Amino acid sequence: MKEYIDKAMTFAEYTELIDDLLAAGKTTGPVQSADMYNYAKLNRQRMRRLEKTIDVGTDIREAMAGLDADCYWLVITEGWCGDAAQNIPVIEKIAALNPGIRTRYILRDENPELMDRYLTNGARSIPYLIAIDARSFEVSGTWSSRPAAGQAYFLKLRSQGMEKPEINEKMQRWYNEDRGKSLEMEFVGLTKAWLQKKAAKMAASS
Repeated sequence: MKEYIDKAMTFAEYTELIDDLLAAGKTTGPVQSADMYNYAKLNRQRMRRLEKTIDVGTDIREAMAGLDADCYWLVITEGWCGDAAQNIPVIEKIAALNPGIRTRYILRDENPELMDRYLTNGARSIPYLIAIDARSFEVSGTWSSRPAAGQAYFLKLRSQGMEKPEINEKMQRWYNEDRGKSLEMEFVGLTKAWLQKKAAKMAASS
């Protein structure tokens, strides 16, 4: 995984790339169209708003402060992705609570061989987070695309036969009402599990 960490972007570099592409009337990825540009522009606006307004809660603050972490969170993403726009600002807020966690961002469509190693139910779902030990570069855990509560709601909408635009609108409302809390709750448990997995490997090899 080191090769991907080495070529990945920091959050600042990732958002700068999106902004530069938008200024040129483009977005990330090989598909360039008015629709894709508009998706990317809207999602960048959402990211900016969330960066300013998201305030993580006490439980995640306490959980992250108590972790002995030394890892990278490598996030596979694209600038036009609505789920990425909603979740990445929350991921950044959570990671910032622990100095041992460094986030990095890499584009899905420029790295298909990596993405295809981490499919979600056979799909290239993003954002996709890979937790990587900073010393061994071994993968200690993953997280895919939406909080479990959001994914359950998405599947419910799809089972009702809704068209994609209506599903997207309802998912946006769900994210607005949730305000990142479902993701916070998941990461309280996930980060502990990832570090326990790392500790177990170290104990087994000693």
